[in-house]
Amino acid sequence: MTSIITLCSESTLTDRYQTTVPESVRKALGLNKRDKICYTIQSDGRVLISRVDQREEDPILKKFLDFLEQDMEKNPHHLQMISSSLVNRVQSLVAETKIDLNAPLLDEDE
Repeated sequence: MTSIITLCSESTLTDRYQTTVPESVRKALGLNKRDKICYTIQSDGRVLISRVDQREEDPILKKFLDFLEQDMEKNPHHLQMISSSLVNRVQSLVAETKIDLNAPLLDEDE
């Protein structure tokens, strides 16, 4: 006779519909930072969560990255370092940018 152990964990949705996966769930699924999870919605309304084990590749992005790799190999003389003045310019453009990940989404972003 097999026994089924059920453990219930809960988390809260933020105003941006984000949540933290509880530690017990992360451990059960063997999740690490940046791992992907899959939600399977069943006909009775229950939702199963599982770990995505295989990486899905974007075929267009893969072709583009392959193209870049080949071009860099064929034409290494085209590669240039980013100048410190460009780095400083980019940093100055974003220096005052503030992002609040807990802020509610705008209606058009819902």
